[in-house]
Amino acid sequence: MEIDRLDGRTPNQLRPLACTRNVLNRAHGSASWCQGDTKVLAAVYGPKAGTKRNENPEKACIEVIWKPKTGQSGKAEREYEMILKRTLQSICILTLNPNTTTSVIIQVVNDDGALLPCAINAACAALVDAGIPLKHLSVAICCCLAESGYVILDPSKLEEQKMKAFVYLVFPNSVLSNLPEGQLKVQGEPMEHGIITSVTQGAMPVEDYLHCLERGRAATAKMSAFLRKSLQPKLPID
Repeated sequence: MEIDRLDGRTPNQLRPLACTRNVLNRAHGSASWCQGDTKVLAAVYGPKAGTKRNENPEKACIEVIWKPKTGQSGKAEREYEMILKRTLQSICILTLNPNTTTSVIIQVVNDDGALLPCAINAACAALVDAGIPLKHLSVAICCCLAESGYVILDPSKLEEQKMKAFVYLVFPNSVLSNLPEGQLKVQGEPMEHGIITSVTQGAMPVEDYLHCLERGRAATAKMSAFLRKSLQPKLPID
């Protein structure tokens, strides 16, 4: 049975993507990322000398500050900061600039669903714009489970509110990896078969989670190609 979506999309269809680099003059790197009407700005400052308290001075430190569209940051924003920090630490080469701190500021411009994956994609693009050394790129997506058991990708805000459960998934993009070839496999599996971050909200049976994983991984191939194209340097026109 096909599920009817309010905007007419198919279950696997993503909203239109847009990514722009170098959108803020005073930041060392910045990017905007849009998925439909959801838009996030990411700014990168650093690396600056010194690390935060309780951080390992032998490695670089990643600091994430989440700024909501309106009002003060609350529990949800602090959780987003923690998830984003752990995700970015996984893709950054932290041994190249030890005892430094790189700050990533996330500014929500508009939230119409899949906000955290949108912010992760914006942060990854901003890190590239700032020249921060990365092991590889990453792409994030949201998969939702409807009460009927149907899985849809990249939900709008209204769709999120009606879903039984949803999962945020972040996959590595090994095509542009800076790791040696021997490190592009994990337990014998290619890196693109792995996963960087997985955050589930709501009750989701294992078989449905694996279905989301399969659908999400397939959809991020198109997102990976879009991200690589967006991050290519613009050549001057004579």
